[in-house]
Amino acid sequence: MRYFIEFAYDGTNYFGYQIQPNQISVQEVLESKLSTLLRKEIKITGAGRTDTGVHAHQMFAHFDTENQIPNDLGHKLNSFLPKDIVINDIFRVNDDAHARFDAEFRTYKYYISTKRNPFDYQFSYPIFQNLDVQEMQKSANKLLNHSDFKSFSKLHSDNKTTICNVTEAFFETNENQIIFTITANRFLRNMVRAVVGTLIEVGKGKINTNEFNEIINSKKRSEAGTSAPANALFLYKITYPNSILQL
Repeated sequence: MRYFIEFAYDGTNYFGYQIQPNQISVQEVLESKLSTLLRKEIKITGAGRTDTGVHAHQMFAHFDTENQIPNDLGHKLNSFLPKDIVINDIFRVNDDAHARFDAEFRTYKYYISTKRNPFDYQFSYPIFQNLDVQEMQKSANKLLNHSDFKSFSKLHSDNKTTICNVTEAFFETNENQIIFTITANRFLRNMVRAVVGTLIEVGKGKINTNEFNEIINSKKRSEAGTSAPANALFLYKITYPNSILQL
């Protein structure tokens, strides 16, 4: 039987979601606690991987087990897990449902602080000079006209393709923050942080919207801006078709 786990985490203390040698990861912690509670080795498959220090407001993973899980497994897991990982739901899905490949869309949010606020510091990028958000939005609109985002892909990464379908990219502002939201069917490694870093260059007047468009067309990472810091980035939402649910 296959189950989906919906969970959230503060990525500050982890070297990303995915297991890697000699570094603590969210996946490693979840697998360890699940294996302890279910008294067998459990391997989970995540909807994707977040970089070191990146957070997830909503993340999914799946695992298989021969036996039906107890109804209170999520509650027990939350008692075992560190406070920076929280299980929100565990539910049965079709046996061929896949947390990564069945995801239709993924949404990320990036938070920029425009005023000093001790409560925003850990989860936002402080920029106290004025940014031209209107120009940043004009440039962000260009993302919807492209499909190849090699310019924003981490160098020497193992991407089989650099094609992504970006369906929304927009800025919102409030008294203390600028919030960037971007949705696509998939993202390249480091892509969102590279996009945000380049859009910040637009906001500072260092490049214009036409130059931003040329950066995308160049397909060269060296043409884009520096990646924005990881601590202000959240995997915010993942969308699946209802057909994966076990009815």
